[in-house]
Amino acid sequence: MLTSFLIGLLAGGFGGLVGLGGGVFIIALTVRYFKFTQIQAHATALMGLTFTGLAGALTYYLHGSVDFTAAVCLASAAIVTARFGALYAHALPEWQLKRAFGVFLLCVSALLLAKPYLANLAVLSHPAATWVKIVALVVSGAAAGFLGGMMGVGGGSIMIPAMVLVVGLSQYTAQGTSLLAIAPIGMMGAFTHWRLGNMVVRVLPGLVVGVVLGSFLSGSLAHFLSQGELRLIFAVVLTWMGIRNIRAALRLKAALAPSPSRA
Repeated sequence: MLTSFLIGLLAGGFGGLVGLGGGVFIIALTVRYFKFTQIQAHATALMGLTFTGLAGALTYYLHGSVDFTAAVCLASAAIVTARFGALYAHALPEWQLKRAFGVFLLCVSALLLAKPYLANLAVLSHPAATWVKIVALVVSGAAAGFLGGMMGVGGGSIMIPAMVLVVGLSQYTAQGTSLLAIAPIGMMGAFTHWRLGNMVVRVLPGLVVGVVLGSFLSGSLAHFLSQGELRLIFAVVLTWMGIRNIRAALRLKAALAPSPSRA
């Protein structure tokens, strides 16, 4: 109970600060400390994401940093594709899912480091037409939903750049809106995994309490603290976890490979 609470607190804390769901921490730490399989970790993380999104979005809303119209566009597409992402993850071998998760972590790390430069590009660009903004939201929401269902994450790494670069939302509003859209992604993905028997229910009470508390506290701090150093630390941690998952996937693949016949 205590371990799951601390994992949820860490995931909710980082998720609220950078506008992501925090699923990467839930997955990595439940695999390490609870010895979950990769698919069990992804499934359980999605339930945590539902509460990360709700608690974090509420905190951002209290600071006036949520765009409900954008959130509806994102979530309406994500709900459809999250189920297919979960089904695809269920069909993948363990080592392939680990490898895909490791590569995903490296991509998110690079995107976090590039975020200030992407924001500068958004300021220099011309405002997009309304229909372009709607298409960007729907497409990024659909991609985030599939990725969320597959990887056990909220998809904020896809939605936030689209909202900042194309829609023109501020960084804080994009993060708050992303958290609100994450909730239905987590809910649909978690429900699909639960029906497939992948979710580990016993850790959810402590995990959910930790996630809600961490999201609430960090969502408030995000409006007062500079995110530059935090983003760098977060990117370094993600890079380390990504490399670690890829290496583990390669070891697992080698262990499953048939041994060569001896003459």
